[in-house]
Amino acid sequence: MYLLLAAAILCEVTGTVALKLSEGMSRLVPTVVVLVCYGVAFFLFSLSLNQGMAVGTAYAIWSGVGVGLVALAGYLFFQETLSWLQLVGFALVVLGVTALQLGGAHT
Repeated sequence: MYLLLAAAILCEVTGTVALKLSEGMSRLVPTVVVLVCYGVAFFLFSLSLNQGMAVGTAYAIWSGVGVGLVALAGYLFFQETLSWLQLVGFALVVLGVTALQLGGAHT
């Protein structure tokens, strides 16, 4: 179930990077990549939920890891900046997801 979620996250991040490259959905190839990747991402996400992952935990992991990877992709590929405050925010997201995981393990 975690491998499915990881694959879903990677597809969603790829689709988001392609969205930037699509220039407002005006370029055909990046637009097709967006649509395919988002569709596959949601399908894989649904499979991870179907295998028993709690929806709150799954979505927290999806959004937290996705935000971090998209920010990293922006930094690496589009020369976008990452301030120290943004890095602290990402660390807080990681802590929040960890807390959700640890809290769910005890219920």
